[in-house]
Amino acid sequence: MSENARDLLIGIDAGTSVIKAVAFDLTGRQIAVASVPNRYTTSPDGAATQSLDQTWGDCAKTLRDLGAKIERLAQRTRALAVTGQGDGTWLVGAGNKPASDAWLWLDARAANTVRLLQEGPASRARFQATGTGLAACSQGAQIAHMAATTPEVLERTEVALHCKDWLYLNLTGVRATDPSEASFTYGDFRTRQYDDTVIEALGLTAWRDLLPEIIDGTEIMHPLTSDAAAATGLLEGTPVCLGFVDIVLTALGAGIHTEGATGASCSIVGSTGMHMRAMHNADIHLNAEGTGYVIALPVPGMSAQVQSNMAATLNVDWVLNLACDLLAQFGTSLSHGDRMKCIDGWLQSGRPGALLYHPYISDAGERGPFVDPNARADFIGLTSESRYPDLFRAVVEGLGMAARDCYTSMGIPMPDELRLTGGATRSRALRGVLGAVVGAPVRISLREEAGAAGAAMMAAVALGVYPDMNTCIAQWVTPLLGQVEAPDAELTQLYAQLFPAYRKAREALVPTWDETARLLKSRHRPNALAAGLN
Repeated sequence: MSENARDLLIGIDAGTSVIKAVAFDLTGRQIAVASVPNRYTTSPDGAATQSLDQTWGDCAKTLRDLGAKIERLAQRTRALAVTGQGDGTWLVGAGNKPASDAWLWLDARAANTVRLLQEGPASRARFQATGTGLAACSQGAQIAHMAATTPEVLERTEVALHCKDWLYLNLTGVRATDPSEASFTYGDFRTRQYDDTVIEALGLTAWRDLLPEIIDGTEIMHPLTSDAAAATGLLEGTPVCLGFVDIVLTALGAGIHTEGATGASCSIVGSTGMHMRAMHNADIHLNAEGTGYVIALPVPGMSAQVQSNMAATLNVDWVLNLACDLLAQFGTSLSHGDRMKCIDGWLQSGRPGALLYHPYISDAGERGPFVDPNARADFIGLTSESRYPDLFRAVVEGLGMAARDCYTSMGIPMPDELRLTGGATRSRALRGVLGAVVGAPVRISLREEAGAAGAAMMAAVALGVYPDMNTCIAQWVTPLLGQVEAPDAELTQLYAQLFPAYRKAREALVPTWDETARLLKSRHRPNALAAGLN
């Protein structure tokens, strides 16, 4: 079959909640999408695990389902590319079989190990190389914890992969990882290679052989195996691209890096908030707190500097559910459409800046731009005049304050332009508040599946469809950016005045969070508390 007849690229995005396979034509137009819900298990000890075999089976199903939607998909596919959820630990043993269930980025069991590693003498050197703060979600911390608690699991392991790497192994038979996850976990973001200082700082020198080869999917691809072809319905030999981690590919597809707009930043406002800016490696600022990520982009010499707050729309869900629960008491419910209308109405009727809200609603506390598992959400300034729209608007303002806090900690000026993606950004009123709080014009991407698109863009460059990523961006990304939405000047000034108070309050609350956490934990240990009183 001629290359001209192979007119489609497939991007696979294996996220935490959904696994998707998306077909695009060579100009970036989305043709069809198939998806299946992701499934994982949690337990009271902080574990969050996922079956490797189930994940591969679900991925293969999405490709078969996509084939049912597009006539002659197998014959038309020029290449497929895979990305997926970051961090976590996917261990593989003999015969490329799972050595255990995967530890996801949600897994909290390595928290104590992280504290010990952070107190080590090489902790700052590790951060200087990776540009990435250490947390329980990191594979390095998780493997260090396994080495201390369940070394037998590592003894039967031959290679330590991430989610997308596991899928790539099943698609191609090749054990590999990409430069983005390799460098922010075990390496140096400047060289995009493993770094012995980092590995030693994690106490993993004895386990270094578990680290896979690093390959750049914009330069190297491998063919689909016969077994994978049978499982997916695609043709054996179809080129497969190992994408970078989903965070930066989603941002890439949404416009984080475009020719002539180097000051543009991207915030992904989903369950969590990811705030990032494309930077030349030489210009990256590493903060004194040792937090955030530096994640290589599939563009030479450039990385995304990232700060991530633990909860974004989870805060909106919480305050929205308060209203829904109250209405339910009177036999009334809100449809999805009604909720969107209410959101815009509450934002417009709520008083700007009437309250301060810290959006630390997650049970895990906060991770960016500071790390504190005891951090909790709060309202400041409640009076008898406060009404529900004031609370709702304060929650959305709090998301903007958290985003501004993250961008400020990167040591760079406020963004010249803020590109927004994520379900919450469909509300123009909400975008207006976020833009005013951050103090930047807002643009949204009309791209529906940005993560899968970012992966497919890498394949397009690897195939030579485009000579470089900037040329691909000009056709795939720029035309889908919405109009610039300038923030209200008076609101921007108001929020700029309030932001220092937001920062001072969250810093002053640290002892209160710690004391409250200690007291709440003691309530769940009645025998120990009683013993302490005797």
